[in-house]
Amino acid sequence: MSEFRDAMAGFGVTFSAMFKRPVTEKYPESPGAVASRYHGRHQLNRYADGLEKCIGCELCAWACPADAIYVEGADNFDDRRFSPGERFGQVYQINYLRCIGCGLCIEACPTRALTMTNEYEMADDNRSDLIYGKEQLLAPLGEGMVEAPHAMVPGSTVEDYYRGKITGATDESTQKGSVS
Repeated sequence: MSEFRDAMAGFGVTFSAMFKRPVTEKYPESPGAVASRYHGRHQLNRYADGLEKCIGCELCAWACPADAIYVEGADNFDDRRFSPGERFGQVYQINYLRCIGCGLCIEACPTRALTMTNEYEMADDNRSDLIYGKEQLLAPLGEGMVEAPHAMVPGSTVEDYYRGKITGATDESTQKGSVS
């Protein structure tokens, strides 16, 4: 008899839920709010003048437990500079098929070049599209920024960049665009 009572109690829960209004989200048309501390897609940041923060040190790749990051560094030259340091990340790839979102790469980055955004829509039907390259990961150019390669702000040092003393591109040659 108690088995019958238990079964009826279970069916009661089911029947009471059947007649309630459905609670659905209108996801594709209007995505819901994301918590401000949510860790989604990675982003390679820039300095205020447009130079890249990534110095190609590969510490993020070494810290990644899933081996999802590939970095290939290259040397900077005075007439063709991508970052203020001696090196820059020439090739930067993150394989989101492998990434587990742990954030160890963010902690390993000495220049805060790599951060995570709130962007969460990364699903795709093609596996090769889930390997993001440097072009997809770089932060968009803001106001006053110039696409690299270009010279550092005149009179500044690498230390000025790392300490956050650079506020934007002020040199006329930098404002006009990249130097080839």
